[in-house]
Amino acid sequence: MFLPLIFGLAGCAILIGLGTWQVQRLAWKEGVLADIEARIAADPVPLPLAPDPQANRYLPVRAEGLLTGEELRVLASIKRVGAVHRLVSVLETGGRRVLVDRGYIRTQIDPDPAQGPVTVLGNLHWPEETDRFTPAPDPAAGLWFARDVDAMAEALTAEPLMIVAREMSDFDPPVTPLPVDTSHIPNDHLEYAITWFSLAAVWAGMTAFLLWRIRQKTV
Repeated sequence: MFLPLIFGLAGCAILIGLGTWQVQRLAWKEGVLADIEARIAADPVPLPLAPDPQANRYLPVRAEGLLTGEELRVLASIKRVGAVHRLVSVLETGGRRVLVDRGYIRTQIDPDPAQGPVTVLGNLHWPEETDRFTPAPDPAAGLWFARDVDAMAEALTAEPLMIVAREMSDFDPPVTPLPVDTSHIPNDHLEYAITWFSLAAVWAGMTAFLLWRIRQKTV
């Protein structure tokens, strides 16, 4: 019975250790998410002159300018809504041309390109949505399959800087804002912790059953 007991205790220790590590990771991730949410909800500031994709990610900003009518559509999917197009437009502000993610429309809606003066409240964002499986954009249709800030900025002759709108002074009824939040950041550590602790309980039960069987055979 000695070797099965040692094997069972070692397995339980490893699984409990992994579960404990996931609990620690959960606390760390919740702290990160709380910090991001605080940054998102902070008071807006003017557009930085030299934005940094890391230091200024989620920075709340306020920009006044002119929508030029130049825009791209990004095919996306929203839970309980289905397929949509995100509208990324050019905003001329303070002698600069930047991108504004105005929100989404249903794919069957085809509004005229937005033009005119506007005030945008939103957050700077450099989404990481592209990978080697992402289809190339369709320039003729102005349709993209992921928000690639650098490539979109090059296509629209703008800075690689995107504001994801929370509010816009010129409300466009067909367009629903889709502001930045933390829902896209995975936080599965609680599920992982439960899995490891459950496996530890199963391992302990199997070990106890094995020891009982060995004892029954030796009686």
